[in-house]
Amino acid sequence: MLDNLTQRLARVMKTLKGEARLTESNIADALREVRLALLEADVALPVVKDFIAAVKEQAVGEEVLGSLTPGQALVGVVHREMTKVMGEANVGLNLATQPPAVILMAGLQGAGKTTTVGKLAKFLKDTQKKKVLVVSCDVYRPAAIEQLKTVAGQAGAEFFPSTTADKPVDIARAAVDWAKRHYHDVLLIDTAGRLAIDEAMMQEIAELHAAIKPIETLFVVDAMLGQDAVNTAKAFNDALPLTGVILTKLDGDARGGAALSVRHVTGKPLKFAGVGEKLSGLEPFHPERMASRILGMGDVLSLIEEARKGVDEEKALEFAKKLKSGKGFDLNDFKEQIGQMRKMGGMASLMDKLPAQFAQAASQVAPGTEDKMIRRIEGIINSMTPAERAKPELIKASRKRRIATGAGVQVQDVNRLLNQFEQTQKMMKQFSKGGLGKLMRGMKGLMPGGMMR
Repeated sequence: MLDNLTQRLARVMKTLKGEARLTESNIADALREVRLALLEADVALPVVKDFIAAVKEQAVGEEVLGSLTPGQALVGVVHREMTKVMGEANVGLNLATQPPAVILMAGLQGAGKTTTVGKLAKFLKDTQKKKVLVVSCDVYRPAAIEQLKTVAGQAGAEFFPSTTADKPVDIARAAVDWAKRHYHDVLLIDTAGRLAIDEAMMQEIAELHAAIKPIETLFVVDAMLGQDAVNTAKAFNDALPLTGVILTKLDGDARGGAALSVRHVTGKPLKFAGVGEKLSGLEPFHPERMASRILGMGDVLSLIEEARKGVDEEKALEFAKKLKSGKGFDLNDFKEQIGQMRKMGGMASLMDKLPAQFAQAASQVAPGTEDKMIRRIEGIINSMTPAERAKPELIKASRKRRIATGAGVQVQDVNRLLNQFEQTQKMMKQFSKGGLGKLMRGMKGLMPGGMMR
């Protein structure tokens, strides 16, 4: 995510050395680099101009304290201003109303609106224990209603049926009435999108808004739209009283300029970011954390939150006790840790939140291949006997051939897995002795790409 911007901004730190303070002359080149980085990331030109002016004003005369270099001091200023541009702090959903809290979702076709409805339903159900109802008012795409029904089922939300013969306003009113009578806490309304902004769509969604008076009107925008995201956001903001923005496909965009532009243009907070295709891939948007990730500082707070959601605490405690007791780390534990990693969004997702020096390993895994690799690893371990999993040293040539046949892989794949397991086992021994630094340096070897080439 935002790789190019991160790399370009990393160079800024190397441009200023040996200076006592930041002056107008010694930050000129660095700011030129920042400006180019932002434009390459498809950040809107007016946003870039305002941002650079604010950084320049704050940076000139900034004292370089302690062990900081001027480059690091400038990055500190850039971080503060970047956080301001994206909205200072996370703004949650406003659900303080007589149930149901109605949330209207707006956006262009292809932005991931329907999937985002499912993600938001799951988020509200899992994190806030809300009873959620979803409904589709998209009567132009027959598949849209069925798609939402499927997504709702996967998210564990209730689905209110509608047909292409119904009028959107009638569907919405009936859904609100149903939600009231069946004590739903939240009603999520998916609306029709178009391939481009047109008057008919804007009029329809404005009528929907007037009829149901939602407490939240969220604009769903594709991060990969770049400059177009800004124009689209402005058009929707002019037509509707938006209360917030959800940025989708942020993980698939190397530029990510929309994250820095949309808040500046609409004045509305970025409330969530969609990352990944899974329904669990929706994160509250924290501007200060996003600024840290863009600048290669990592986002350890989000990483901890992901760990809390994805890790079985009882199993984690058992695992920690086992390591401390010196009983060793076997292939059953290895498989368990791989499974926990998948629950947390995979290694690439975790590495994305680590500081740049650790995150480089994530780039070794090609998009979309990680799940396949993890399934293959699990398949190989499942082909082993309980004794082989507990004592991998038993696995010699004939056993390797049997395991490979059972898992449908080559013997070389079994060898790679066993080699990777040995490396991990050594790291776990270091960890049990308190060698966290060595464990972190060895994390690169944990990448699924290193397990299966």
